[in-house]
Amino acid sequence: MTQHTRWEYSTIPLLIHATKQILDQWGEDGWELVAVIPGPEGANPVAYLKRPKAA
Repeated sequence: MTQHTRWEYSTIPLLIHATKQILDQWGEDGWELVAVIPGPEGANPVAYLKRPKAA
């Protein structure tokens, strides 16, 4: 039987002046960037991330 990867997801607000630092930190923790969309009312963008769930 094939095992499927289980994912966990997170959303984080991005501060324009610190976007790279924020994404680098989450990347160090194993998170992969999936998408970035505008935040509510055009405020700071929101990053959607995923990583494999621990077994």
